[in-house]
Amino acid sequence: MLSKEQLKQILVSQRETILKKDYGIERTVLKDITEKKNLPHVIVITGIRRSGKSTLLKQIIEKYYHNKNFYYINFEDERLFNFNASNFNDIYESLIDLYGECTTFFIDEIQNIPNFETFIRRFYEQGFKFYITGSSAHLLSKELGTKLTGRHIDIKVKPFSFPEFLTLKKFTIDKHKLYQTESRVKIKKLFEEYLTKGGMPEYLIHDDLELLMNIYEDIIIKDIAVRYHVENVTTLKEVYQYLTNNFSNKFSYNEIKKILKLGSVNTVKKYISYLEETHFVHTITKFDHSIKKQLINDKKLYLIDTGFLQVLSTRLTRDKGWYLENIVYNELQKQFTNVFYFSNKHECDFIVVENKTIQSVIQVTWEMNENNKEREIQGILAAMQMLQQKTGLILTLDQEEEITRGNKKIIVKPVWKWLLE
Repeated sequence: MLSKEQLKQILVSQRETILKKDYGIERTVLKDITEKKNLPHVIVITGIRRSGKSTLLKQIIEKYYHNKNFYYINFEDERLFNFNASNFNDIYESLIDLYGECTTFFIDEIQNIPNFETFIRRFYEQGFKFYITGSSAHLLSKELGTKLTGRHIDIKVKPFSFPEFLTLKKFTIDKHKLYQTESRVKIKKLFEEYLTKGGMPEYLIHDDLELLMNIYEDIIIKDIAVRYHVENVTTLKEVYQYLTNNFSNKFSYNEIKKILKLGSVNTVKKYISYLEETHFVHTITKFDHSIKKQLINDKKLYLIDTGFLQVLSTRLTRDKGWYLENIVYNELQKQFTNVFYFSNKHECDFIVVENKTIQSVIQVTWEMNENNKEREIQGILAAMQMLQQKTGLILTLDQEEEITRGNKKIIVKPVWKWLLE
Protein backbone atom coordinates (compact mmCIF):
# COMPACT_ATOMS: atom_id res chain seq x y z
CA MET A 1 0.00 0.00 0.00
CA LEU A 2 1.31 3.44 -0.91
CA SER A 3 2.04 5.98 1.82
CA LYS A 4 0.36 9.39 1.69
CA GLU A 5 3.63 10.99 0.55
CA GLN A 6 4.07 8.46 -2.28
CA LEU A 7 0.49 9.00 -3.35
CA LYS A 8 0.96 12.77 -3.40
CA GLN A 9 4.08 12.42 -5.56
CA ILE A 10 2.10 10.36 -8.07
CA LEU A 11 -0.81 12.82 -8.15
CA VAL A 12 1.51 15.81 -8.58
CA SER A 13 3.38 14.15 -11.47
CA GLN A 14 0.09 13.15 -13.13
CA ARG A 15 -1.26 16.70 -12.92
CA GLU A 16 1.99 18.09 -14.36
CA THR A 17 1.76 15.57 -17.20
CA ILE A 18 -1.80 16.51 -18.19
CA LEU A 19 -1.03 20.25 -17.95
CA LYS A 20 2.08 19.89 -20.12
CA LYS A 21 0.28 17.70 -22.65
CA ASP A 22 0.07 19.25 -26.10
CA TYR A 23 -3.37 20.75 -26.80
CA GLY A 24 -3.34 19.09 -30.22
CA ILE A 25 -5.97 19.42 -32.92
CA GLU A 26 -9.16 20.65 -31.29
CA ARG A 27 -11.59 17.77 -31.59
CA THR A 28 -14.98 18.21 -33.21
CA VAL A 29 -16.54 16.29 -30.33
CA LEU A 30 -15.56 19.15 -28.00
CA LYS A 31 -18.73 20.93 -29.10
CA ASP A 32 -20.74 18.12 -27.45
CA ILE A 33 -18.94 18.91 -24.20
CA THR A 34 -19.84 22.60 -24.61
CA GLU A 35 -23.51 21.64 -24.66
CA LYS A 36 -23.28 19.22 -21.70
CA LYS A 37 -20.69 20.63 -19.29
CA ASN A 38 -23.16 22.66 -17.24
CA LEU A 39 -25.35 19.65 -16.56
CA PRO A 40 -24.73 17.83 -13.25
CA HIS A 41 -24.38 14.50 -15.07
CA VAL A 42 -21.20 12.42 -15.15
CA ILE A 43 -19.54 12.87 -18.58
CA VAL A 44 -18.36 9.43 -19.74
CA ILE A 45 -15.79 9.62 -22.55
CA THR A 46 -15.21 6.30 -24.32
CA GLY A 47 -13.32 5.23 -27.42
CA ILE A 48 -10.69 2.92 -28.82
CA ARG A 49 -7.24 3.03 -27.20
CA ARG A 50 -5.06 5.98 -28.28
CA SER A 51 -7.89 7.75 -30.09
CA GLY A 52 -7.38 10.95 -28.10
CA LYS A 53 -9.47 10.61 -24.93
CA SER A 54 -6.74 12.07 -22.69
CA THR A 55 -6.12 14.87 -25.20
CA LEU A 56 -9.83 15.68 -25.08
CA LEU A 57 -9.60 15.89 -21.28
CA LYS A 58 -6.66 18.28 -21.70
CA GLN A 59 -8.72 20.43 -24.08
CA ILE A 60 -11.66 20.53 -21.65
CA ILE A 61 -9.36 21.41 -18.72
CA GLU A 62 -7.74 24.24 -20.68
CA LYS A 63 -10.74 25.58 -22.56
CA TYR A 64 -13.40 25.44 -19.85
CA TYR A 65 -11.43 25.33 -16.58
CA HIS A 66 -8.41 27.44 -17.60
CA ASN A 67 -6.07 24.84 -16.05
CA LYS A 68 -7.40 25.60 -12.54
CA ASN A 69 -9.77 24.24 -9.90
CA PHE A 70 -9.79 20.56 -10.89
CA TYR A 71 -8.48 17.20 -9.73
CA TYR A 72 -6.85 14.78 -12.18
CA ILE A 73 -6.20 11.05 -11.68
CA ASN A 74 -4.87 8.59 -14.27
CA PHE A 75 -5.62 4.97 -13.36
CA GLU A 76 -3.66 3.71 -16.36
CA ASP A 77 -0.61 4.48 -14.18
CA GLU A 78 0.76 1.11 -13.02
CA ARG A 79 1.62 2.62 -9.63
CA LEU A 80 -2.14 2.80 -8.90
CA PHE A 81 -3.08 -0.66 -10.16
CA ASN A 82 -3.67 -2.04 -6.65
CA PHE A 83 -6.18 0.63 -5.77
CA ASN A 84 -9.88 -0.04 -5.49
CA ALA A 85 -12.93 2.04 -4.64
CA SER A 86 -12.33 1.80 -0.88
CA ASN A 87 -8.99 3.63 -1.30
CA PHE A 88 -10.56 6.61 -3.00
CA ASN A 89 -10.82 8.63 0.21
CA ASP A 90 -7.01 8.44 0.52
CA ILE A 91 -6.70 9.93 -2.97
CA TYR A 92 -9.29 12.59 -2.21
CA GLU A 93 -7.63 13.63 1.05
CA SER A 94 -4.26 13.84 -0.72
CA LEU A 95 -5.76 16.02 -3.45
CA ILE A 96 -7.27 18.38 -0.88
CA ASP A 97 -3.89 18.66 0.87
CA LEU A 98 -2.21 19.45 -2.45
CA TYR A 99 -4.73 21.69 -4.22
CA GLY A 100 -7.42 22.71 -1.75
CA GLU A 101 -11.09 21.91 -2.19
CA CYS A 102 -12.36 21.47 -5.76
CA THR A 103 -15.59 19.98 -7.06
CA THR A 104 -14.47 18.72 -10.48
CA PHE A 105 -12.70 15.41 -11.16
CA PHE A 106 -11.03 14.32 -14.40
CA ILE A 107 -10.27 10.59 -14.27
CA ASP A 108 -8.51 8.60 -17.02
CA GLU A 109 -9.13 4.86 -17.63
CA ILE A 110 -11.39 4.48 -14.62
CA GLN A 111 -12.40 0.91 -15.51
CA ASN A 112 -9.06 -0.27 -14.08
CA ILE A 113 -10.45 0.29 -10.56
CA PRO A 114 -12.83 -2.40 -9.24
CA ASN A 115 -16.22 -1.06 -8.11
CA PHE A 116 -15.32 2.45 -9.28
CA GLU A 117 -19.01 3.26 -9.70
CA THR A 118 -19.54 3.24 -5.91
CA PHE A 119 -17.39 6.30 -5.19
CA ILE A 120 -18.58 8.04 -8.35
CA ARG A 121 -22.16 7.69 -7.10
CA ARG A 122 -21.26 8.85 -3.57
CA PHE A 123 -19.39 11.97 -4.72
CA TYR A 124 -21.91 12.70 -7.49
CA GLU A 125 -24.69 12.87 -4.89
CA GLN A 126 -22.58 15.37 -2.93
CA GLY A 127 -22.53 17.70 -5.97
CA PHE A 128 -19.17 16.80 -7.57
CA LYS A 129 -18.72 16.96 -11.35
CA PHE A 130 -16.96 14.05 -13.10
CA TYR A 131 -15.32 13.64 -16.49
CA ILE A 132 -14.19 10.02 -16.83
CA THR A 133 -12.60 8.08 -19.67
CA GLY A 134 -12.44 4.38 -20.48
CA SER A 135 -11.69 2.05 -23.37
CA SER A 136 -14.46 -0.49 -22.75
CA ALA A 137 -17.95 0.66 -23.70
CA HIS A 138 -19.61 -2.43 -22.22
CA LEU A 139 -17.86 -2.18 -18.86
CA LEU A 140 -18.57 1.50 -18.37
CA SER A 141 -22.21 1.30 -19.48
CA LYS A 142 -22.87 -1.82 -17.39
CA GLU A 143 -21.36 -0.49 -14.16
CA LEU A 144 -22.62 3.08 -14.49
CA GLY A 145 -25.99 1.88 -15.69
CA THR A 146 -26.41 0.06 -12.39
CA LYS A 147 -25.42 2.90 -10.07
CA LEU A 148 -26.03 6.01 -12.16
CA THR A 149 -29.07 5.32 -14.29
CA GLY A 150 -30.05 8.57 -16.01
CA ARG A 151 -27.17 10.44 -14.37
CA HIS A 152 -24.44 10.04 -16.99
CA ILE A 153 -23.93 11.23 -20.56
CA ASP A 154 -21.81 9.26 -23.03
CA ILE A 155 -19.38 10.98 -25.42
CA LYS A 156 -17.52 8.85 -27.99
CA VAL A 157 -14.03 9.81 -29.16
CA LYS A 158 -13.15 8.37 -32.54
CA PRO A 159 -10.06 8.60 -34.75
CA PHE A 160 -9.65 11.86 -36.67
CA SER A 161 -12.42 12.68 -39.13
CA PHE A 162 -11.39 13.86 -42.60
CA PRO A 163 -11.82 17.57 -41.62
CA GLU A 164 -9.65 16.96 -38.53
CA PHE A 165 -7.10 15.17 -40.73
CA LEU A 166 -6.99 18.23 -43.02
CA THR A 167 -6.43 20.46 -39.98
CA LEU A 168 -3.52 18.23 -38.94
CA LYS A 169 -2.09 18.65 -42.44
CA LYS A 170 -2.49 22.43 -42.04
CA PHE A 171 -4.99 22.60 -44.89
CA THR A 172 -7.74 25.14 -44.16
CA ILE A 173 -11.03 24.26 -45.78
CA ASP A 174 -13.79 26.63 -46.84
CA LYS A 175 -16.70 26.33 -49.27
CA HIS A 176 -14.89 28.20 -52.04
CA LYS A 177 -12.01 25.72 -52.06
CA LEU A 178 -14.39 22.92 -53.03
CA TYR A 179 -14.78 24.66 -56.40
CA GLN A 180 -11.20 25.80 -57.00
CA THR A 181 -9.26 23.42 -59.26
CA GLU A 182 -5.96 23.59 -57.39
CA SER A 183 -7.64 23.14 -54.01
CA ARG A 184 -9.72 20.20 -55.25
CA VAL A 185 -6.58 18.45 -56.51
CA LYS A 186 -4.93 18.97 -53.11
CA ILE A 187 -8.03 17.79 -51.21
CA LYS A 188 -8.31 14.65 -53.35
CA LYS A 189 -4.65 13.84 -52.81
CA LEU A 190 -5.01 14.26 -49.06
CA PHE A 191 -8.20 12.18 -49.07
CA GLU A 192 -6.43 9.26 -50.74
CA GLU A 193 -3.76 9.49 -48.02
CA TYR A 194 -6.50 9.53 -45.37
CA LEU A 195 -8.16 6.56 -47.02
CA THR A 196 -5.05 4.42 -46.49
CA LYS A 197 -3.58 5.87 -43.30
CA GLY A 198 -6.83 6.45 -41.44
CA GLY A 199 -7.17 8.82 -38.50
CA MET A 200 -5.38 7.41 -35.46
CA PRO A 201 -3.74 10.58 -34.05
CA GLU A 202 -0.47 9.16 -32.72
CA TYR A 203 0.24 7.19 -35.89
CA LEU A 204 -0.46 10.18 -38.14
CA ILE A 205 1.88 12.38 -36.11
CA HIS A 206 4.79 9.89 -35.97
CA ASP A 207 4.11 7.85 -39.15
CA ASP A 208 5.25 4.58 -37.53
CA LEU A 209 3.14 1.51 -38.33
CA GLU A 210 4.38 -0.25 -35.20
CA LEU A 211 2.19 2.13 -33.20
CA LEU A 212 -0.91 0.71 -34.86
CA MET A 213 0.21 -2.86 -34.23
CA ASN A 214 0.91 -2.05 -30.58
CA ILE A 215 -2.60 -0.63 -30.15
CA TYR A 216 -4.10 -3.77 -31.69
CA GLU A 217 -2.00 -6.07 -29.47
CA ASP A 218 -2.99 -4.10 -26.37
CA ILE A 219 -6.65 -4.46 -27.33
CA ILE A 220 -6.28 -8.23 -27.82
CA ILE A 221 -4.28 -8.88 -24.66
CA LYS A 222 -5.25 -6.20 -22.12
CA ASP A 223 -8.78 -5.30 -23.15
CA ILE A 224 -9.98 -8.75 -24.19
CA ALA A 225 -7.84 -11.76 -23.19
CA VAL A 226 -7.06 -10.55 -19.65
CA ARG A 227 -10.41 -8.91 -18.92
CA TYR A 228 -12.52 -11.80 -20.21
CA HIS A 229 -10.14 -14.60 -19.20
CA VAL A 230 -9.68 -15.88 -22.75
CA GLU A 231 -7.11 -18.67 -22.59
CA ASN A 232 -6.84 -19.50 -26.30
CA VAL A 233 -5.47 -16.21 -27.62
CA THR A 234 -4.36 -17.89 -30.88
CA THR A 235 -7.96 -18.79 -31.78
CA LEU A 236 -9.07 -15.31 -30.79
CA LYS A 237 -6.55 -13.81 -33.22
CA GLU A 238 -7.57 -16.24 -35.99
CA VAL A 239 -11.17 -15.08 -35.75
CA TYR A 240 -10.09 -11.44 -35.88
CA GLN A 241 -7.72 -12.10 -38.79
CA TYR A 242 -10.55 -13.69 -40.78
CA LEU A 243 -12.87 -10.76 -40.05
CA THR A 244 -10.23 -8.18 -40.94
CA ASN A 245 -9.48 -9.84 -44.27
CA ASN A 246 -13.18 -9.91 -45.10
CA PHE A 247 -14.31 -6.57 -43.70
CA SER A 248 -17.42 -5.12 -45.39
CA ASN A 249 -18.30 -8.60 -46.72
CA LYS A 250 -21.31 -10.51 -45.46
CA PHE A 251 -20.61 -13.25 -42.94
CA SER A 252 -22.47 -15.54 -40.55
CA TYR A 253 -21.36 -16.81 -37.16
CA ASN A 254 -21.89 -20.38 -38.35
CA GLU A 255 -19.71 -19.77 -41.42
CA ILE A 256 -16.81 -18.59 -39.27
CA LYS A 257 -17.28 -21.52 -36.91
CA LYS A 258 -16.96 -23.97 -39.81
CA ILE A 259 -14.06 -22.25 -41.59
CA LEU A 260 -11.97 -21.96 -38.41
CA LYS A 261 -13.18 -25.31 -37.02
CA LEU A 262 -14.43 -23.81 -33.78
CA GLY A 263 -16.58 -25.82 -31.40
CA SER A 264 -19.42 -23.37 -30.92
CA VAL A 265 -21.22 -20.51 -32.63
CA ASN A 266 -21.43 -18.86 -29.20
CA THR A 267 -17.63 -18.68 -29.09
CA VAL A 268 -17.64 -16.71 -32.35
CA LYS A 269 -20.39 -14.41 -31.07
CA LYS A 270 -18.50 -13.75 -27.84
CA TYR A 271 -15.20 -13.04 -29.58
CA ILE A 272 -16.83 -10.56 -31.96
CA SER A 273 -18.76 -8.88 -29.12
CA TYR A 274 -15.48 -8.42 -27.21
CA LEU A 275 -13.95 -6.65 -30.20
CA GLU A 276 -17.02 -4.43 -30.56
CA GLU A 277 -16.86 -3.48 -26.87
CA THR A 278 -13.31 -2.14 -27.36
CA HIS A 279 -14.68 0.08 -30.19
CA PHE A 280 -12.34 -1.62 -32.69
CA VAL A 281 -15.14 -2.87 -34.98
CA HIS A 282 -18.86 -2.46 -35.55
CA THR A 283 -21.22 -4.94 -37.14
CA ILE A 284 -24.41 -4.22 -39.02
CA THR A 285 -27.19 -6.50 -40.20
CA LYS A 286 -29.52 -6.74 -43.19
CA PHE A 287 -32.48 -4.38 -43.12
CA ASP A 288 -35.75 -6.10 -42.33
CA HIS A 289 -38.99 -4.89 -40.80
CA SER A 290 -38.86 -7.97 -38.57
CA ILE A 291 -36.50 -7.55 -35.60
CA LYS A 292 -36.30 -11.34 -35.29
CA LYS A 293 -35.07 -11.68 -38.89
CA GLN A 294 -32.55 -8.89 -38.35
CA LEU A 295 -31.00 -10.89 -35.53
CA ILE A 296 -30.50 -14.04 -37.62
CA ASN A 297 -29.49 -12.39 -40.91
CA ASP A 298 -25.87 -12.32 -42.08
CA LYS A 299 -23.75 -9.50 -40.69
CA LYS A 300 -21.22 -7.07 -42.16
CA LEU A 301 -18.24 -5.79 -40.21
CA TYR A 302 -16.40 -2.45 -40.40
CA LEU A 303 -13.20 -1.35 -38.66
CA ILE A 304 -13.05 1.81 -36.57
CA ASP A 305 -10.15 2.98 -38.74
CA THR A 306 -8.86 1.91 -42.16
CA GLY A 307 -5.27 2.56 -41.07
CA PHE A 308 -5.23 -0.76 -39.19
CA LEU A 309 -5.60 -2.62 -42.49
CA GLN A 310 -1.99 -1.77 -43.27
CA VAL A 311 -0.80 -4.00 -40.44
CA LEU A 312 -3.63 -6.53 -40.11
CA SER A 313 -4.93 -7.42 -43.56
CA THR A 314 -3.11 -10.22 -45.41
CA ARG A 315 -5.11 -9.83 -48.61
CA LEU A 316 -2.78 -9.64 -51.59
CA THR A 317 -5.17 -7.36 -53.48
CA ARG A 318 -7.11 -4.66 -51.74
CA ASP A 319 -10.41 -3.40 -53.12
CA LYS A 320 -10.26 0.33 -52.51
CA GLY A 321 -14.04 0.44 -52.80
CA TRP A 322 -14.16 -1.40 -49.48
CA TYR A 323 -12.00 1.32 -47.92
CA LEU A 324 -14.45 3.95 -49.15
CA GLU A 325 -17.35 1.91 -47.81
CA ASN A 326 -15.68 1.58 -44.41
CA ILE A 327 -15.07 5.33 -44.18
CA VAL A 328 -18.68 6.09 -45.17
CA TYR A 329 -19.97 3.68 -42.50
CA ASN A 330 -17.80 5.28 -39.81
CA GLU A 331 -19.17 8.70 -40.69
CA LEU A 332 -22.77 7.44 -40.63
CA GLN A 333 -22.20 5.72 -37.31
CA LYS A 334 -21.18 9.05 -35.73
CA GLN A 335 -24.58 10.52 -36.53
CA PHE A 336 -27.04 7.64 -36.53
CA THR A 337 -27.84 4.70 -34.25
CA ASN A 338 -29.37 2.38 -36.83
CA VAL A 339 -27.45 1.60 -40.02
CA PHE A 340 -28.27 -1.51 -42.09
CA TYR A 341 -27.39 -3.00 -45.47
CA PHE A 342 -30.01 -3.92 -48.08
CA SER A 343 -30.11 -7.23 -49.93
CA ASN A 344 -32.66 -9.07 -52.09
CA LYS A 345 -32.03 -9.71 -55.80
CA HIS A 346 -29.91 -6.56 -55.71
CA GLU A 347 -27.74 -5.03 -53.01
CA CYS A 348 -27.31 -1.57 -51.52
CA ASP A 349 -24.65 -0.74 -48.98
CA PHE A 350 -26.44 1.37 -46.39
CA ILE A 351 -29.95 2.05 -45.17
CA VAL A 352 -30.00 4.70 -42.44
CA VAL A 353 -32.94 4.66 -40.03
CA GLU A 354 -33.65 7.11 -37.23
CA ASN A 355 -36.84 7.24 -35.12
CA LYS A 356 -38.36 4.51 -37.31
CA THR A 357 -37.94 6.73 -40.36
CA ILE A 358 -35.67 6.09 -43.36
CA GLN A 359 -33.11 8.91 -43.43
CA SER A 360 -31.08 7.90 -46.47
CA VAL A 361 -30.25 5.15 -48.93
CA ILE A 362 -26.58 5.06 -49.87
CA GLN A 363 -24.49 3.06 -52.33
CA VAL A 364 -20.66 3.22 -52.28
CA THR A 365 -18.33 2.30 -55.14
CA TRP A 366 -14.79 3.34 -56.11
CA GLU A 367 -16.01 4.45 -59.53
CA MET A 368 -18.92 3.81 -61.84
CA ASN A 369 -17.91 2.52 -65.27
CA GLU A 370 -19.47 0.56 -68.10
CA ASN A 371 -18.87 -2.70 -66.22
CA ASN A 372 -20.63 -1.84 -62.97
CA LYS A 373 -22.76 1.29 -63.47
CA GLU A 374 -26.03 -0.50 -64.12
CA ARG A 375 -25.48 -2.92 -61.23
CA GLU A 376 -24.84 -0.09 -58.78
CA ILE A 377 -27.88 1.84 -60.01
CA GLN A 378 -30.15 -1.22 -59.88
CA GLY A 379 -28.97 -1.95 -56.32
CA ILE A 380 -29.88 1.48 -54.98
CA LEU A 381 -33.09 1.65 -57.01
CA ALA A 382 -34.26 -1.66 -55.55
CA ALA A 383 -33.75 -0.30 -52.04
CA MET A 384 -35.42 3.02 -52.89
CA GLN A 385 -38.45 1.30 -54.38
CA MET A 386 -38.92 -1.11 -51.48
CA LEU A 387 -38.51 1.66 -48.90
CA GLN A 388 -40.51 4.22 -50.92
CA GLN A 389 -37.69 6.74 -51.18
CA LYS A 390 -37.56 9.30 -53.98
CA THR A 391 -33.89 10.21 -53.56
CA GLY A 392 -30.76 8.09 -53.18
CA LEU A 393 -27.03 8.78 -52.93
CA ILE A 394 -24.13 7.04 -54.68
CA LEU A 395 -20.73 7.93 -53.23
CA THR A 396 -17.58 7.41 -55.32
CA LEU A 397 -13.99 8.55 -55.24
CA ASP A 398 -14.40 11.44 -57.65
CA GLN A 399 -17.56 11.36 -59.78
CA GLU A 400 -20.41 13.82 -59.64
CA GLU A 401 -23.72 13.80 -61.51
CA GLU A 402 -27.46 13.34 -61.13
CA ILE A 403 -29.28 10.29 -62.51
CA THR A 404 -33.05 10.17 -63.00
CA ARG A 405 -34.97 6.93 -63.39
CA GLY A 406 -38.72 7.50 -63.56
CA ASN A 407 -39.65 9.48 -60.45
CA LYS A 408 -36.42 8.49 -58.65
CA LYS A 409 -33.41 10.80 -58.40
CA ILE A 410 -29.93 9.46 -57.63
CA ILE A 411 -27.23 11.95 -56.66
CA VAL A 412 -23.66 10.84 -57.40
CA LYS A 413 -21.03 12.59 -55.29
CA PRO A 414 -17.36 12.17 -54.25
CA VAL A 415 -16.94 10.76 -50.72
CA TRP A 416 -14.44 13.50 -49.83
CA LYS A 417 -16.95 16.20 -50.72
CA TRP A 418 -19.72 14.46 -48.76
CA LEU A 419 -17.43 14.27 -45.71
CA LEU A 420 -16.73 18.02 -45.88
CA GLU A 421 -20.33 19.19 -46.30
